[in-house]
Amino acid sequence: MIAHTLTPKEIVTALDKYIIGQDNAKKFVAVALRNRWRRQQVEQPLQDEISPKNIIMIGPTGVGKTEIARRLANLAQSPFLKVEASKFTEVGYVGRDVESMVRDLTGLAVNMVRSEERKRVDEKAAVQAEERMLDILVPPPPHEAPAPATDADTPLDVDASVEVIPAVSSTREKFRKMLRDGKLADKEVEMDVTQSPAMPMVEVFSNSGMEDMGSGIQDVFGKMFPKKSKKRKLQVKEALKILTTEEAEKLIDDEKVTQKAIRRTEQSGIIFLDEIDKITSRHGEGTKGGEVSREGVQRDLLPVVEGSNVNTKYGMVKTDHILFIASGAFHMCKPSDLIPELQGRFPIRVELDSLGEAEFYRILTEPENALLKQYTALMATEGINLKFDDKAIREISRIGAYVNDKTDNIGARRLHTILERLLEDLSFNAPELEEKSFTVTADYVQEQLDDISQDEDLSRFIL
Repeated sequence: MIAHTLTPKEIVTALDKYIIGQDNAKKFVAVALRNRWRRQQVEQPLQDEISPKNIIMIGPTGVGKTEIARRLANLAQSPFLKVEASKFTEVGYVGRDVESMVRDLTGLAVNMVRSEERKRVDEKAAVQAEERMLDILVPPPPHEAPAPATDADTPLDVDASVEVIPAVSSTREKFRKMLRDGKLADKEVEMDVTQSPAMPMVEVFSNSGMEDMGSGIQDVFGKMFPKKSKKRKLQVKEALKILTTEEAEKLIDDEKVTQKAIRRTEQSGIIFLDEIDKITSRHGEGTKGGEVSREGVQRDLLPVVEGSNVNTKYGMVKTDHILFIASGAFHMCKPSDLIPELQGRFPIRVELDSLGEAEFYRILTEPENALLKQYTALMATEGINLKFDDKAIREISRIGAYVNDKTDNIGARRLHTILERLLEDLSFNAPELEEKSFTVTADYVQEQLDDISQDEDLSRFIL
């Protein structure tokens, strides 16, 4: 089914394949995604008046905030950018400008559209590449200027046109058949390969919206300096790939790609702003140190989220209808610590639940990319049939929840560290093991992990 026609229930069902629990968060993002399609069905000028309902997800680390946003972007087939809010600083400080995330998103959209266009012209490019390859394998006869015709020459010229041209055509068709059958794949040919000219190094020392100036200058130099070609010997299969790429580039309209990418960025782009709690000014601590910069980032972020024009190397991009999904643990602060104007631009707030033993068990067994399935597949590459008893899985879940409770709660990420520790010996010795079947039991889990999980100080470093 086409992604943009998915109903909210279908979106939630798709997210359920990879994310356990967090039903409220899934519901909100599903509605937000469906609303993008609904807005496209509304007549102008009302369509432009409908703004996206930005979402802020609140919950501890490792509960699925980032995964929800990432899977949502895959469903939407939209340009999606994940960015850490903590890497931005107020203009005037050392760090990146908040508008750079819109430039990055536009770049991703251009690559996405270009890839789609390349697939669209791929078949035609392959045909043209085949013709160029045949020109290399069977060079056409040279077109020499004909000598003045005489009565004596006429019969000879007619014979040549009747015999030589069909012979060349017949040979070309034979080579075409051999080429398509793969019989010439390993044959070496000599051909001209286009090389980009060496560009002078350009560095732009700026932190105020000019990150892509360097690449823009490089583009200018690229147009000024002609591209060079170099003769290389390549196998036919490699040469065909290069020729197909060159022909595809000729068939792609760069201006059309840019216009389509900008529109897609503006109408369906998604920016996931992680760690937004790191740019709050914490009450009771004054404004020492980086507090001014934190509030400065919020002030700089506000016009981008509200809707503004951002200058990119592809042209102006409007941010009015880009969907922003923010997330943060908010351990040391509250969402109300954000400046009021920014709070107002994130009208939908959803709290994600902490994960316990029951959720860990489901995370280990249910998703299509479940951790146990990943480790089983990894061990299978060594010829080892790895299995987990149900009791062992429940013991892993119990220890994960226990360690999270006693130390820092890092959510489902705790399962990664536990499984690495649990299977450390097996992973190390796997290539030399003679026994090709290994079952993880509850006793084995306790033997490997119990001492560590009981020692709270040690578990802070190992688990």
